[in-house]
Amino acid sequence: MGAAAKLDSVTEQQSFSRGDSPESAARGAESFPWPPGTATGIGSLPGENPLEAARAIYDALPEFPHLPELPARGPGADMIGRAAALLVDIHVEVTAGGWRIAERPGRDFRRARAYLSADLDALEEVFDGWTGLLKVQVTGPWTLAAALEQPRSLNPALADPGLVADLATSLAEGMAAHVADVAKRLPQATIIVQVDEPSLSAVADGNVPTASGLGRVRIPDEEFLRERLGQVITATAHYTIVHTCSQAATFGIINGVGADALSLDISQLRTPDFDKLAETAEAGRGLLFGLPERPGLNPEKAAQSAAEVWRRMGLSPAKCAEQVVLTPACGLAGSSPDAATKTLRLLREAATILPEIMEG
Repeated sequence: MGAAAKLDSVTEQQSFSRGDSPESAARGAESFPWPPGTATGIGSLPGENPLEAARAIYDALPEFPHLPELPARGPGADMIGRAAALLVDIHVEVTAGGWRIAERPGRDFRRARAYLSADLDALEEVFDGWTGLLKVQVTGPWTLAAALEQPRSLNPALADPGLVADLATSLAEGMAAHVADVAKRLPQATIIVQVDEPSLSAVADGNVPTASGLGRVRIPDEEFLRERLGQVITATAHYTIVHTCSQAATFGIINGVGADALSLDISQLRTPDFDKLAETAEAGRGLLFGLPERPGLNPEKAAQSAAEVWRRMGLSPAKCAEQVVLTPACGLAGSSPDAATKTLRLLREAATILPEIMEG
């Protein structure tokens, strides 16, 4: 399904979370599934209790909540373990170096699936009857291939194109089933899918090391990069965000695979990136601006930082608040629970004042 068709589907489903007026939400539904002046999270949060995490998201991000991830619980709750839990007919196990493809399902694979099931149970309980947006996240095929070891080698799966293709097919099928499960649990929610590709730049630039550390895995063909990422994105049939590092070299890949929006850390932007980012925005894609935590950050400064990026792109100020969502620069698993909640609330407040700043 193409980007326009997915957006039409989202618009048809669009309903509004508690406190939203139909008028205010409809303004954002003209082009994007979120209302103007919106914030959301990246995915991970501190702590080990899925009910507490779901309640924190419910309170802090009422316009655009997401399914929390809690990596502090250990292997299986991390982003690689969670994605591995979705794989169909491919199994994984924990090794001294991380995760490896296994010949049969074992304790590690079952634990990863149990963590995901517990998170979904908590989400269903806290968000029962939810009628607004809801974002779910999954690690993309290239980050997964760079992180998983081959079954009989210490080299990453990335080094075997055939294995990469199998992983992408398995992940696409598993992610589609995962999204369908979430939709069944919360049938009135409008689901947004975020594909996490923090390693896409390293893969595209040839910076993923071999097992020895002395060499680098050969750069995949760019068309192959697009095909495998696009395979996963189109499998969701929902509005899809790709979260990656802000590297201009990857913008073209993301723009060519049918992604509806791009999520990035704005502190990593360099001068050549702004033209590429402007092209992404002009193509009608949503932009999720990740703002890093720093001392003295307040809602006004956060909103000003986002506004400055938009101005450097040279685009119409009127579109910024409609097209841009504010997020943390990355997951918040390393923060304390209080600090994580404070950050999310700060960004939500910053998002509400962004339209006024852009008008000024």
